Amino acid sequence: MPVHPTAIVDPQACIAETAVIGPYSIVGAEVEIGAGTRLMAHVYVDGPTRIGEENTFYPYSTVGVAPQDLKYKGERSETRIGNRNRIREFVTIHRGTEGGGRVTRIGDGNLLMAYVHVAHDVQVADHVVLANAVTLGGHVLVGEWAVVGASTGVHQFCRIGRHAIVGGYSVITQDVLPFSTTVSERANKVFGANRTGLERRGFSAERIEELQKALRLLTHAGLNTSQAVERIRAEVVSSPELEELLGFIAQSERGFVK
Repeated sequence: MPVHPTAIVDPQACIAETAVIGPYSIVGAEVEIGAGTRLMAHVYVDGPTRIGEENTFYPYSTVGVAPQDLKYKGERSETRIGNRNRIREFVTIHRGTEGGGRVTRIGDGNLLMAYVHVAHDVQVADHVVLANAVTLGGHVLVGEWAVVGASTGVHQFCRIGRHAIVGGYSVITQDVLPFSTTVSERANKVFGANRTGLERRGFSAERIEELQKALRLLTHAGLNTSQAVERIRAEVVSSPELEELLGFIAQSERGFVK
């Protein structure tokens, strides 16, 4: 088993004799790596993770690390990767959670281009292409032979059907039909105050409602900016947050999203 002298391999890892562990790679406990799989350099693999045969992991990819899910409390979960996959630079693949079956799974013959993110409990079938900077939210399902274009974001729990192609820079918030060509564009638009975030940070209901009123006047009242600011000054209760909002508008050199 060729292991570069600078690599760190946990004694509990199970690695096939023909696998290659490149420079500065780190392989944690309970990691299984199959025959012919290559970790080129600076690859981090945490366990429990099972990786099949003839995969190539390019530099700075990370596999099997803890999910970015605030509900995750360290419960045992895993990552499973099949055979003949190409995992390019800076790809991140997170292990599963209790709420999603405790496993993130990638099948066979897939290409994950640079900067792809595969979140917890995602299931990617076979022969899928995820182009540069595709982001798959938690619990996403991707059918076989699907192609997802560069810089596309796929919302949690969405499904992409078999043989579908999704155009680049799409924002996918609903299921993508199998066999379809789908492009989703989202125009810049303000929907109102960030109620959930403000509530979590301790803002009172009254303060949030005043901000909501100000944002409605700015974006949905059919007023130009000067008219909207005048109405806000006359109708909305003053607060530090309101002054911050109005000061932000006053200093804007490129305009703001309405």
